[in-house]
Amino acid sequence: MTGAALLRNLKRKLNGWVALSVMGAFLALLPSLYILLGLFAHTNENWQHIQEYMLLDYALQSLWLVLGTGACTIIVGVSLAWLVAAYDFPLRRFFAFAFVLPLAIPPYIAAYTYGNMLSYTGSIQTFLRNSLGWTLDQRYFDIMSMKGAIFIFTLFLFPYVYLITKTFLEKQSAAFIENARLLGKNSIHIFFRIVLPLSQAAIAGGASLVAFEVLNDFGVTNHFGIQSFTTAIFKTWFGMYDVDSAIRLAAWLMSLIIGIFVVERLVRKRKKFSSPTNRVTPLRRRKLTGLPMYAALCFCMLIVSLSFFIPVVQLSVWATWTYEEVLNERFVQLLTNTLSISVVSITLLMLLAVTVANVIRYSRTSVFAMVMTRLISMGYSIPGAVLSIGVLAVMISLDKELGPLYVWLGFPEGKLVLSMSLFMLVFAYIIRFLAVGFNAVEAGFEKTGNRYAEAARMLGMGMTRTFFKVDLPLIKGAVITGFILVFMEIVKELPLTLLLRPFNFETLATKAYQYASDEQIQQASIPSLFIIAVGIISVYFYHWVGERQAK
Repeated sequence: MTGAALLRNLKRKLNGWVALSVMGAFLALLPSLYILLGLFAHTNENWQHIQEYMLLDYALQSLWLVLGTGACTIIVGVSLAWLVAAYDFPLRRFFAFAFVLPLAIPPYIAAYTYGNMLSYTGSIQTFLRNSLGWTLDQRYFDIMSMKGAIFIFTLFLFPYVYLITKTFLEKQSAAFIENARLLGKNSIHIFFRIVLPLSQAAIAGGASLVAFEVLNDFGVTNHFGIQSFTTAIFKTWFGMYDVDSAIRLAAWLMSLIIGIFVVERLVRKRKKFSSPTNRVTPLRRRKLTGLPMYAALCFCMLIVSLSFFIPVVQLSVWATWTYEEVLNERFVQLLTNTLSISVVSITLLMLLAVTVANVIRYSRTSVFAMVMTRLISMGYSIPGAVLSIGVLAVMISLDKELGPLYVWLGFPEGKLVLSMSLFMLVFAYIIRFLAVGFNAVEAGFEKTGNRYAEAARMLGMGMTRTFFKVDLPLIKGAVITGFILVFMEIVKELPLTLLLRPFNFETLATKAYQYASDEQIQQASIPSLFIIAVGIISVYFYHWVGERQAK
């Protein structure tokens, strides 16, 4: 077979795969279009009231939350990344892994835990009053505020900045830092004059992920009484029963997300550095001794304790108090619901992710690949509360169009089938976390390349057979990685599940939120610990895969 004939045959075989990929990208785009169109819909009295008295406060509260958390996570994340990447000190390898563990604890669980611990009847104040006899000023323990929310978000979201900055420093900055050391520059000069300017693009990337997570949050802001866009959407939807105004709020929040995304891209585009050598050498770590070594150990231990050990220990203590009350048949049903909805969603999601990634790697036009990648990644940058509004609007529209079919199938007239089923929740999970699975699979394809698949095609294998016989065994590790990462995200997802779940369908995340809302913080410990356990396993597996790839 000639080269031209082989290319024509390949294009013909790709048509079905391309159709599935385009359909998946369109489904990811559809809820966003519904939301943005809400900006141009007719307004009602509720929206006029929100716009006149509340919208500015929502915007300012959300903005201060993002700016405060962003600044604090940059300070903590970059400092820790520089310590771990540039210096050698006792327990450095332990801390390098431990700084990732806070990602296993959802911020809303941390908010419930710290809020109860620091309350007047909490374990900390009770110990200080009864055991030490201290008279306490409540102002120093009031975490239920904007400052408290920034504290929680900083402790449990800084790993985004830490991971990206640490990877950049270890692999891309060695030549610049070594040259500065040879010129006699001290560590402070190197950090502020070289490391920070050099890492601006990496820092901006990590900070943008933090901003997206903050804007996506509902549990922390609702528990602390902060009027953010996400809490406003919930109150408008469930308090006023006004979906139209909730869609307009979601559209405003999505506009803010787009603005953050554009700014982050502009920062990355302008801040580019080229290495003075083509060789990529790892950064040589300097050994810390004396007072700097003890200072580094204390700082690292403080962060790890506050962001992981203290909340886990407190939750474990509470679990020993309430396990007889919580661990029952209803809890088994919670686990079954969580596992079943997660496995079904992830299976469909990974099938779509593998299909899209396989099409993109064969694409001869970079524009098509870029557009598909952007569309697939869009869902992860949209807050769960916003995406749920768009998904609900799409499902209601589909139900209206399929009304005659429902009547023919025997359903009552006007019955909302899709909008009241688990299908809607699964659909939302796929859109929200498709980017996570896609990125893992795409990394696997980039590592293996196309040479094996092209060899199979030259030997006469069809497109589909080549994928199952050659490609899939090669990227099996990447698919498993994507599966585990998506599983962790779905298990701890709160806003999306809370808004779109069918009546009486509870997961571990929604049950923990329900306990906390009912002031039963101790009872929330066991579902919270199960969520954290899933996160720890996922983080460990991700770290283990990264270590293997680095060797």
